[in-house]
Amino acid sequence: MLSDLPNRTPLHTRTITFRGFARPDGLWDMEGELHDAKQYSYPSHRGEVAAGTPIHHLFLRVTLDEHFRIHAIESSMQHTPFGECKVADKSLQEMVGKRMGPGWRQTIERTIGGTGGCTHLRELLFNIATAAFQTIPHHQQVQRVAKGEPRLEEGEPPFYMGKCMTWDFNGPVVARVAPQFIGWNRSFGKVDKG
Repeated sequence: MLSDLPNRTPLHTRTITFRGFARPDGLWDMEGELHDAKQYSYPSHRGEVAAGTPIHHLFLRVTLDEHFRIHAIESSMQHTPFGECKVADKSLQEMVGKRMGPGWRQTIERTIGGTGGCTHLRELLFNIATAAFQTIPHHQQVQRVAKGEPRLEEGEPPFYMGKCMTWDFNGPVVARVAPQFIGWNRSFGKVDKG
């Protein structure tokens, strides 16, 4: 919890939720929802907007394979500040066939950036990758363990190792959870003993 700060006036709330689903066909659905609202009434081009009225209420579904390649994408823009916003989701279809991974933000910007799409749908699309990385590999690991197989596949370490201080290849978590990868060097693709 953050510390309590008194005498503040709430002005704006943005809520973003991501959900991951396994499908019976072996693919994965990642869904995102973005909701924006002001905590006060205000005048706008649409007339008086009551406190709590959604400014944005957007939904996104991305269907992926286990290699994080997009097979399908769907969106819904239930609330937008302008009627013209409602067509901004059409460009999302250009993301089909793209793969989430290194350079993901640049892929989005190159494909549907700027006036080629919607800022908020791009935000959802960028961050839905993190939810996919939380959903797919963990579920695969759980399934392997249930079959009596090792939690981690042999070979290279999982993508998340070496990407934050907790998963440092020379840190205590890797030593406890995946000692076979202590000293791993992604540049050389092997354990660096020197």
